[in-house]
Amino acid sequence: MGYYDQDYENRYKKQKGNWGGYFLASLIAAILGAFLVIVSFPKLADLNILPYNVQPDNNLQEKADNNANKPSGTTKNVQLNLISGVTKAVDKAGDAVVGVTNIQSTSFWSEEETEPAGTGSGVIYKKEGGKAYVVTNHHVVEGASELEVSLADGTKLPAKLRGSDIWTDLAVLEIDAKKVKSVAQFGNSDNLKPGEPVIAIGNPLGPTFSGSVTQGIISGLERTIPVDLNQDGIVDWQAEVIQTDAAINPGNSGGALVNIEGQVIGINSMKIAQNAVEGIGLAIPINYAKPIIDDLEKFGEVKRPYMGVDLKSVNEIPAYYQQEALKLPKDINYGVAIREVVPNSPAAKADLQELDVIVEMDGKEIKDAIELRKYLYNNKKVGDKVKIKFYRNGKLKETTLKLAGGIL
Repeated sequence: MGYYDQDYENRYKKQKGNWGGYFLASLIAAILGAFLVIVSFPKLADLNILPYNVQPDNNLQEKADNNANKPSGTTKNVQLNLISGVTKAVDKAGDAVVGVTNIQSTSFWSEEETEPAGTGSGVIYKKEGGKAYVVTNHHVVEGASELEVSLADGTKLPAKLRGSDIWTDLAVLEIDAKKVKSVAQFGNSDNLKPGEPVIAIGNPLGPTFSGSVTQGIISGLERTIPVDLNQDGIVDWQAEVIQTDAAINPGNSGGALVNIEGQVIGINSMKIAQNAVEGIGLAIPINYAKPIIDDLEKFGEVKRPYMGVDLKSVNEIPAYYQQEALKLPKDINYGVAIREVVPNSPAAKADLQELDVIVEMDGKEIKDAIELRKYLYNNKKVGDKVKIKFYRNGKLKETTLKLAGGIL
């Protein structure tokens, strides 16, 4: 059983003759009902019989009038209060980051002039005795006849070079502290972790973009990159750096790499600029930089252990000369050959001679000149003694050397 629709057509045919009358009657009833409602509604409202208030809202009318007076297309302004850890960090450290201008002398038709030769960034880290101190990169100030620091508010101040160190690419400047309002706080770079957010602050491309901020993360720790100090094609040093993907461009050098607390955890130093490499920025860890900064501020140079020798890595010497000149055993293809000994130096007093090959220090194998420098600079101080094993004419010998102050 079910419902069937086959009778619909006959049903409509039976009603066709009465349709006009039904419609007219319904229309008349609707009009009369509406009239009665209109007439009775205000009376019922006055008697408080209705369950709601039907009094006009003057505020709504006022709002309607105000909206009517507004020009078409007017939008409502919405103010957002966006404060995050990043903005707080920038507020804390930003004003301590300054611009550094390297001004050099030039000669034109026998007349000497000075002009900006390059720009970089710096970080105000100390204010004392009417002076403020700025750390920046060695390559930012190298060759300058004059130096100028630009504060965050645009004030330009002459700067004095306190000291500079090519090995770590660090330099310290001194400026008048009267207009310095902010000093950076150093953090602890030993506590950094890969993936931790960091912010780079500096002046990429010069004063036009002063105070620029870029954000990224710590991409890697304890990175080492080769450094050729004298541009002779031979690596002289391995710089220890922090790797970040925060954008670091020309002019950012010497600026601050800060953590989310606004503490400086690195000094921006270099950017690898190769077609195959993108987004690799490098900074000097602040814990590594602190003793260098202290020495440059106090002494104008870094007090490093000094041996008094000119060195060359054995692996850079052809095999023929390793055998004929150095007379090394055939199974020894590493170490550091002495090319020259400075008279009255610690090396001379320890009876080291030209063509001696150092292979061990305090029981640590020394493979090349970089390892020798790193061992001395990272593990020894001026006045310390070091036991040295070396080959002379094919025979292994040993001596003890007392380190003085200087560079090797």
